[in-house]
Amino acid sequence: MLLPVGDDNSARRTVPYVTYVLVLVNIVVFAVELVRGDPFIVEWSFVPQRFLDDPAGEFWTLFTCMFLHGGWFHIVGNMLYLWVFADNVEDNFGHFRFLAFYLVCGLAATVAQMSVDIHSEIPTLGASGAIAGALGAYVLLFPRGRVKVLLGFFVIPLPAFVVLGLWIILQLLSGIGSILGPEAQGGVAYMAHLGGFTAGFMLALVLRRRTRAPLGRGPWDRG
Repeated sequence: MLLPVGDDNSARRTVPYVTYVLVLVNIVVFAVELVRGDPFIVEWSFVPQRFLDDPAGEFWTLFTCMFLHGGWFHIVGNMLYLWVFADNVEDNFGHFRFLAFYLVCGLAATVAQMSVDIHSEIPTLGASGAIAGALGAYVLLFPRGRVKVLLGFFVIPLPAFVVLGLWIILQLLSGIGSILGPEAQGGVAYMAHLGGFTAGFMLALVLRRRTRAPLGRGPWDRG
C-alpha cells in the first residue's frame, strides 16, 4: 500500500490558509463527535431517504456531512490526504476559489453516492469526497509532481500521476461493488470518491491558473 506522507512544496507561493482552516474545523468537529456521540453524527450526516422526505429541513446536511468522520482511522487518513495535496491546489486556484471548489466537490461526491441508492437510510459522512476533488485537481495540475509515499519502512518519491493513478484505479475497482448495494462496499463510499475526483478534475480545467505549475508542468500548461 502506498501512503502519501508529503510532496514538494518548494515553489508554493502562498500560505494555504483555507486548507489549514479545513483541517482545524474537521478536527474540532471530530472532538465534538467524541463528546456527543452517535446521535450527533446521525443528526448532521446526510441520509438520502431523510433528505427526500424533507429537502428544506435536511438541506444543511449536504454540507455538514463533509466535516463528520466515523472514527480515528477515518479522520487521520482524510486529514493526511488533505494536508498533502490540497495546499498546492489552493495555491494555484487562490483561497476563495479553492474553498468554493472544495464545497462543490463535496456536494458532487454526496450526489454520486446518493445515486447508488436514492432511498438509502444509511448516513453518508466524511471529507473524503471533497478531498478526492483536490486529488483530481492535483493530478491535472501537477502530474509529474513528486509525492513522498511510505512503502513498507521506506519513504520514496513517486510522480503524482502514479500515486493518484493507482488510487483512482482502486476506487474504480472497489466502486463496482456499489451496484450490489451498500453492504458490498464495506462501509466505504467509493462512489463519493469517484464523484468528487471527477468533479475536481473537471473543475480544475476551468479554475486552474496556467502560469502556476510549481510541481511540474501538466499537458495543458502554457506558462
